[in-house]
Order: sequence, then C-alpha cells, then structure tokens
Amino acid sequence: METNRQKKIGGVLQQDLADVLQSHLRDAGRTGILISVSKVKVTTDLSQAKAYLSIFPAKNAQDILGELNLLKPQLKHELAQRTKNQLRRMPNLEFFIDDSLDYIENIEKSMKGENNPIAQPDLLSKRKKS
Repeated sequence: METNRQKKIGGVLQQDLADVLQSHLRDAGRTGILISVSKVKVTTDLSQAKAYLSIFPAKNAQDILGELNLLKPQLKHELAQRTKNQLRRMPNLEFFIDDSLDYIENIEKSMKGENNPIAQPDLLSKRKKS
C-alpha cells in the first residue's frame, strides 16, 4: 500500500523524468523514438524509484533501456536539479520496460479470435511437470 507521500513523489518524478528523457533524446539527435513514463513507484523509505517506461517503436526498447542505464548518474543529477525544492534526497533510479500495452493488445487479439490456441497450439506455453 502506497502512502500519499509516495504517490506524490512518484507523480513529481514521473512528470520531470518524462521531460528529462525527451530532452535527452532530442539532444542526442535520436528522432522517431517516443518515451513515456507510465508509472514511478517509490519505496517507503524514499531511497529507490522504479520507473516504468513505454518506448515506441518497441523494437528499440532494449537498446534504449541500456543507454538509459549508462546515463543514470546524469539523469539523476538533472532530476535532482528540477526537484530540489520538493525533495531533500533524490532516490536511486531503476528503469523497467512497461509491457502492459503489449499484454492488453495480446488479450484483445485473443478475444477477437486472431490468436486461436486450438488452431495454433504453439501459442500456449508448454506445461511444466512438477
């Protein structure tokens, strides 16, 4: 259960992180890539922040995630500058790919009958024997 303070800090970080990431892409000359921060979860002691990112096009997601992990100290510094009036200490950042949209899309395809596991048994994961 998140406290109000965690939610508030997560919201502030989400908005500022989105701005920082977009400006970094622009400065690096990477066009045609869109990053949105879908959620930021902050731990109860406010020392860690998990940022869930949606990256479009999805084929570039792992490469960009790797780049962001290399730039983590710079991103943290920029965020600290933006939030210095709201946060005493900047939490450590962790980046994750938010695949919830892909998950929803797969469910919708299944509901429409495009992915039929009876006709295509390869769609189902193999059952593990315990």
